[in-house]
Amino acid sequence: MKDYFDENCTYPPEYFHRRFRMRQELFLRILNDVKAYGDYFVQKKDATGRLGLSSIQKMTTAVCILAYGCAANHYNEYSKIGESIAIKCLKAFCNVIVAMYAEEYMRLPNEADIARLLEEGEQRV
Repeated sequence: MKDYFDENCTYPPEYFHRRFRMRQELFLRILNDVKAYGDYFVQKKDATGRLGLSSIQKMTTAVCILAYGCAANHYNEYSKIGESIAIKCLKAFCNVIVAMYAEEYMRLPNEADIARLLEEGEQRV
C-alpha cells in the first residue's frame, strides 16, 4: 500500500491513474464516502486485538477487480487479502456504491443533463 498511499510513495500520481483508472483524489473521496456509509470498510481489531485489513486494502482490491476483471485471488500477494475476503470486499463495495450513488450517477440523463453536456462539448471545440 505504500506504493501509492504513503507520503513518500514509490510511484507518481500518473502511475496511480494508470493502475486504478481514476485520480487519487477521487479514489480517496470514494473511500471516505464508503467508510462513512457503513462499518465494513472501517479498519477494526479482531478478537486478539490485532488490526484487521485496512479500508485502503479492501477498496483497492475491489477497484482492481472491477477495473481489470481479474480473479479474486489475483491480488492476494499484493494486498494481502485472500480470495474469499476479496469477494466479500467486491460485493460490499458494489452494494455501497449502488446505494450511495445510484440516484445521482446511475440514472438516465434528463433534459438539463443533455443541455449541459452539449454546452460543454461546444466549449471544447
